[in-house]
Amino acid sequence: MILKGAIGSCRSLYYLPMTEPAEKDVNDQVGCGGGKGVADAEFNAHATAYHEAGHAVMALSFGCSINKVTIVPGRSWLGQYRLGVCELQKGRSANAKNLMDEEIVILFAGMVAEAHFTGRYCEVGAAEDLRAIRRLLCRRVNSDKQHERLQRRLLARTENLLDDEATALAVEMVANELVKKQTISGRAVRHFYEQAIRKSS
Repeated sequence: MILKGAIGSCRSLYYLPMTEPAEKDVNDQVGCGGGKGVADAEFNAHATAYHEAGHAVMALSFGCSINKVTIVPGRSWLGQYRLGVCELQKGRSANAKNLMDEEIVILFAGMVAEAHFTGRYCEVGAAEDLRAIRRLLCRRVNSDKQHERLQRRLLARTENLLDDEATALAVEMVANELVKKQTISGRAVRHFYEQAIRKSS
């Protein structure tokens, strides 16, 4: 079951945690993953793969072009440690609408897709995405009430889109390929996306 919660207001400095599960589990030992054993490392790799696959598939569905997707650890352009990255090309297709809303949905898609695999949201792993979402929301609305209403609507939209059979299959296929190869091209993501659509039609 996916837990729901809220992002902090425009006045808050840090992301406010979502509702915590009633019981602590092994995922609390190291971030949102498991411990340091082989099985835990494999679980963490799959979780990261689903996260990046969620970004990639959602971006592709909105007409974005992708350079590559990787689950090789590294650092962001701000120097922050990250477990993986979905690298998008600049620009959008001509039919892209509501660009800011779609950008927020793409950012949410990593955390939501990962939760489809793990069964829970991981605010720690999605912290950079959530900060970016908050910045975008604060450019759209002024009041805290509007802020919360909009983020809940866009989170619900993300969940709905990723529940689609073809989209969910595409995320699974891309994630499995990422676990095997660690880095895949945008062309490979498109191949799996189109294959998933054909299988689901």
